[in-house]
This record gives sequence, structure tokens and C-alpha cells, in this order.
Amino acid sequence: MRSPLHERRLRIACKDVPAATLYDVLHDTHYRKKWDSNVIETYDIGRLTANADVGYYAWKCPSPLKNRDFVTLRSWLPLGNDYMIINYSVKHPKYPPRKDFVRAVSLQTGYLVRANGPHGCTLYYLTQVDPRGSLPKWVVNKVSQFVAPKAMKKIYKAGLKYREWKQKHEPGFKPWVYPEQNMLPSISLAELSLQHADSLENIDESGLAEDRTHISDDEA
Repeated sequence: MRSPLHERRLRIACKDVPAATLYDVLHDTHYRKKWDSNVIETYDIGRLTANADVGYYAWKCPSPLKNRDFVTLRSWLPLGNDYMIINYSVKHPKYPPRKDFVRAVSLQTGYLVRANGPHGCTLYYLTQVDPRGSLPKWVVNKVSQFVAPKAMKKIYKAGLKYREWKQKHEPGFKPWVYPEQNMLPSISLAELSLQHADSLENIDESGLAEDRTHISDDEA
């Protein structure tokens, strides 16, 4: 029996991280490879508009679970001093499911960065993901109780270090802020279709025992 698809809602206050900085952290795929220890591979595929693109993300799952990957359409919108980013899974003909990953589905995922004055912000996170598989109940519980909250803390810590890192890595390059810098190939919406979970392989991992699985501090 498949686990129900729970909607996760989290928030974290980010003292000493301006809203614009945290917004940059959430966009910058090059920086993500530095702070996100769960990432296996991530890159932008192409752009739809000045504030929408398609990207790929592969995620390391705790052993012995199979690793997951996503192809998502992402859009973003500055709202004065606040920022919003949302994504959902799509199918792209050149990026079909891979044999070495389970293709998971983001039904809805969003970030809202709200400014708390000029030097701080609050990050709100909403996600509903279908991991495509019959996961053990203990896995679902661990993700909700430990993995997701720790991921929020990692984003906060990444925000504290981003400005120093960015000064050494193309400090003026922010295509999510300056669309004229975006050199990604253009994608037509006609090339994409909504990724329906029931069209993907369903992996039964419900029999995996908790004592066989280890979630390290990096994975959490």
C-alpha cells in the first residue's frame, strides 16, 4: 500500500540574511552543489520566459532506498521586498526517466521569502511530492520529523555564507535577477507536458527495515 501524499509546511526565521540574499541562494544551482550534501546532480535545462525555466535535480536517498530525480518547471516572482518561487514536475522529451534513478513527482513545491527589515527574513516552504514508491511508514516519519527541518536549517546557513562565496564566483552573474544574462536555450511550452505520477514506474520499497537504513547528518 502506498504512503499518503502529505503536504509539508515549514518556516524558519533567518536572522542576518536579507531576503534578496536568500532568494539568490534558492536560485543559484552552482552554489547549491556546495551546500546541499543531498544533491547528486542539478542543472538548468532551458528557459520558457524571463521568469520561468525547466531544470533537473537528482537527490541522494538514504541507503538502501533508490535515489530519486525530478524534472521541474520553475517560476519566480519578486514581490517588492518579498520573493516567491514555485515548481512542479513536467515531462521533457529529451530528459526521460533514467535507469539509475526513480523519477519522482513534485505536485507542488514553493518558497516564499518575506523580508524582516533590511537584514533578515523568514523562509516559508510548502511541498507535496510523490516519491513514486511504497515507502515504509518510518521513512515518511523521518523525512517529516528530521530531514525537512534540517534542510531548512541548511538553507539558512547557506544564506549566511553566500555573499562571501559569490564575491569569488561571478559576483555580477544573476540571471534570475537580470534576464539578459540568461543564455539557456529557449523551450516552447508545447515541448512540455504535465508529469502524471501514475505514468511512472512504482517502486515497492515498503519491506525495507529501519535497521538496514542509516540517515547520516549529511543526508539529513
